[in-house]
Amino acid sequence: MNNFGVRDVDVVVIGAGQAGLSAAYHLRRAGLVPDRDFVVLDHAPGPGGAWQFRWPSLTYAKVHGMHALPGMELTDADPARPSSEVIAEYFAAYEETFGLRVRRPVHVEAVREGEDGRLRVETSQGVWRTRALISGTGTWDRPFWPRYPGQELFRGRQLHTANYPGPEEFAGQRVVVVGGGASGTQHLMEIAPYAAATTWVTRRPPVFRDGEFTEEWGRAAVARVAERVRRGLPPESVVSVTDLPVNDAIRAARASGVLDRLPMFDRITESGVAWDDGRTVDADVILWATGFRAAVDHLAPLRLREPGGGIRVEGTRVVRDARIQLVGYGPSASTVGANRAGRVAVRNALRVVRGAGVRAGV
Repeated sequence: MNNFGVRDVDVVVIGAGQAGLSAAYHLRRAGLVPDRDFVVLDHAPGPGGAWQFRWPSLTYAKVHGMHALPGMELTDADPARPSSEVIAEYFAAYEETFGLRVRRPVHVEAVREGEDGRLRVETSQGVWRTRALISGTGTWDRPFWPRYPGQELFRGRQLHTANYPGPEEFAGQRVVVVGGGASGTQHLMEIAPYAAATTWVTRRPPVFRDGEFTEEWGRAAVARVAERVRRGLPPESVVSVTDLPVNDAIRAARASGVLDRLPMFDRITESGVAWDDGRTVDADVILWATGFRAAVDHLAPLRLREPGGGIRVEGTRVVRDARIQLVGYGPSASTVGANRAGRVAVRNALRVVRGAGVRAGV
């Protein structure tokens, strides 16, 4: 293991992204003291959650639906700066303002059943024993790579959104972009002016939506994802179940043919991709904008998964173990959802810790 020893706290928060910081903020509001009553563990090298790893061309102006953390607005951000810089600086200021004392980099290796009803959180910097756990590990560490026949034969380069370097690197190349979500369309529109040719491939025909997303539409999307996690199915992201918003850039890309979509290919060849009807496309690069899965492998020793493959969650509470709260999971995997989930998770965690109600401030 290591030589850091074993420490006892009431609550361990894993992850210092939007959901984890929201939870930490509400723990402080409840009167808990960082490092004495609770600890926040984050595996990233610095503040910013998954945002710090986003591609440089994703400027703050292009960010869809970034909501401020509770208690502190994000103000005067330069829309032309990379979102990775803007949000990392904001998160760093937030941690300092509220004295959250995030420990990093700390890799959580496993959470196991411990003694006296506590959970045992095993990490690269020792073991914490805790009465309640709030896990906000998100999805960025688990990019989803689909598998297709012939994939290992492809002589070109395969990338995922998680390691997308920006559009300039694709200059003069033939690029196949796979995925019908926001990332796929953003990548495609950025790459097209540089690439020799682009091809857009999706499993389902994309649905474009004119006009602003209404609150009712957002609630319906969240409800759909929430129903899946209540049934113990692997969660979809809230973003994946909403349509693509039409703006001027989307209109121009559709008019120019950049967003002309092809159905999903059937196999990958040495030189590109192919369909069973005989159509082929030569490619130098296949870019998989195919999303992410929940990063919850650290919870595997607790056997929380249901037969459907997911973890059954009511609100933020894991149905199989009330000591564990999942935030940034399923319906709370959006910035506004993560904020709300942090507050709910703290209420639930303190019920476990105190065995009764929580302080009025939460």
